Amino acid sequence: MKLAIIGHGYVGLVTAAVFADLGNTVWCVGRTPEKIEALKNGISPFYEPGLEEVVKKNVVAKRLIFTLSYSDAVRDAEIIFICVGTPSLANGEADLSSVFAAAGEIGKNLSGYAVVACKSTVPVGTNREVEKVINAVKLKNVQFDIASCPEFLREGTALHDTLNPDRIVIGADTQKAKDALLRLHEPIDGRFVITTIETAEMIKYAANTILATKISFANAVSFLCEKVGADVEKVMEGIGLDKRIGRQFLRAGVGYGGSCFPKDVKALIAMTKKYRTEGGLFEAVEKINKLSHEHFVEKVRKFFKGDLKNKRLAVLGLAFKPDTDDMRDAPSVPVIKDLVKLGARVFAYDPKAEVNAKRVLADIPIVYVSSVYEACKGSDAVLVLTEWNEFKQLDLIKMKKLLKNPVVFDGRNIYEPENMKKLGFKYFGTGRN
Repeated sequence: MKLAIIGHGYVGLVTAAVFADLGNTVWCVGRTPEKIEALKNGISPFYEPGLEEVVKKNVVAKRLIFTLSYSDAVRDAEIIFICVGTPSLANGEADLSSVFAAAGEIGKNLSGYAVVACKSTVPVGTNREVEKVINAVKLKNVQFDIASCPEFLREGTALHDTLNPDRIVIGADTQKAKDALLRLHEPIDGRFVITTIETAEMIKYAANTILATKISFANAVSFLCEKVGADVEKVMEGIGLDKRIGRQFLRAGVGYGGSCFPKDVKALIAMTKKYRTEGGLFEAVEKINKLSHEHFVEKVRKFFKGDLKNKRLAVLGLAFKPDTDDMRDAPSVPVIKDLVKLGARVFAYDPKAEVNAKRVLADIPIVYVSSVYEACKGSDAVLVLTEWNEFKQLDLIKMKKLLKNPVVFDGRNIYEPENMKKLGFKYFGTGRN
C-alpha cells in the first residue's frame, strides 16, 4: 500500500519506519528542511533503540521517502496518518493547530479516495473537525473517509510496541475505511478493537490516564510507607501479584513525565471541565505527581538540615525514562530547578539526554559530565532520577570512594536498601527505609 505520514516525531517516524519495513511505500512529510535532509541520510532527530537502522534500511530500499511536499506524499496515498504534536495549552487543553493545519494541506492535495486517520492524541470530536477542514478545501469530486487509529507505543521500546501491540484500535464510520486499515495492519500481531471514532479517541486518553493513575497511586502509598516504616516495593509487589491489578506502572519514584502522560491527564481534566463532569480523580493524579517531585527535594533538603548552599550533588539521569533522550516534562527538570534555587551545585550525567537537557535547562547553571564517576567525584550525595541500566550495574565501592559523603537518594528504587547499607552508604529510597 502507499501511505502518507504527516509528521516525523516519535509517532510519525516510528510508524513510517515500521510500515515501510513491512513492504509498504511510505512518504513522510515534515516542515523543517534540515531534519528532512538528515532523515534522507538515515539520521533520526531523536534517540530510539534500533530506529535509525530501520530508517536507513528502508531509505536505501526506496520504501521510505522523506519530503516537504504534501502534494508528492498525499497524491495516490491510500491511507494518510496525521502524526503531529498536540502539546498542552495554558488551560490544559490540547493544542490542535498542527492537526488542523495538516488537515488543510491534506484536503488541498487529495486527488482520489483515501482514509485520513489521526494517530495524534486528540480530544473527542477532533476527527469530526478534521473532516470539516478537509471538506472545506478539497475538490468536489474527491472522496475520503476519516478514522481514528491511536498509537500506544512506549519510548524506548517503540519499534517492538508498534509491531507487537496489545491491541490495534480502529475507529471509523464506513466499512471501506475499516477494511483499508485492517488490511494495512494484517501483518501485525495484535487484537483488533473496531469501534466508533469517538470511542477510539476516548480510549487513548483513558489508557494513558489510568497508567498515570497507577504511578500516582504508588507514589501516594510511598509517602505513607515512609511515615510508617513500610517498604513500598514490597507493597506494590504484594498487590501487583493480584491478576486484577497487575504490577506494571505500580512504581513509586519522582513521578511520571514524557510526551504523553502529563499532557493527556491535563487534556482529560480540561474535557471534564468543558463537559461539566467530575474530574477530581484526574486532578488528584496530577497533584500527586507534582508532590512526588517536591517530596524528593524535601528529603534531600531535610538530610542537609535545610542548608543546600554549595552542596555538590551528583544527578544520575535526566531523561524522563531510560532508553530515550526525551526531556519533555521530565521529573528531573523541576527537581533540579528546586535544588539549584536552594543553592546546590548540580553535576549531571545522562547517557543520551544531555543535548536536550541543555536546551530545556538552558537558564539553570548545571555542570554536565561525561560519566557517572565524574559526577560522583567529590560530591556530597548522589541523586538517581532515571533508571538507566547503566546505573544498576555500577561499581558501588568505586562510587563510594569517589564521594565526599556516601549518601544516595534513589528516586527510582534501583538499589536494595540492605545492600547499600552493608556497603556503608546512607541510603534513602522512595517509600522505603
